[in-house]
Amino acid sequence: MEHPNAAGQVFNIGNDEETTILELANRVIALTGSASKIKIIPFSEAYPAGFEDMHRRIPDLNKVKAAIGYAPKRNLDAILTDVINQFKGGQKV
Repeated sequence: MEHPNAAGQVFNIGNDEETTILELANRVIALTGSASKIKIIPFSEAYPAGFEDMHRRIPDLNKVKAAIGYAPKRNLDAILTDVINQFKGGQKV
C-alpha cells in the first residue's frame, strides 16, 4: 500500500497456484483427516437460473510483481493448514 508504484493501482494479491474446486476439496479432506465424501452435483442445482461463473480462475501476479516485487511466500497447503488449525482451535477466520 505504501509503495510509490502501488498508488492508484489494483492488484491481485495471492498465490498463482491453479487448482480446481475438486482438488481444493480433496486437499481439505486430506489435511483435516476427514472421512467426508465429495458429492458432485449439476451446476443448475448449485446455482439459480441465469447465474454465470468463471470456468477457470488463474491468478496472474505479473502486475504486482513488476510494480513492487511481490511474490507469494506460502503455498496453498500452508494457508489451508493455518485456516484448519484456527477452526480446530475454535477461532473462526
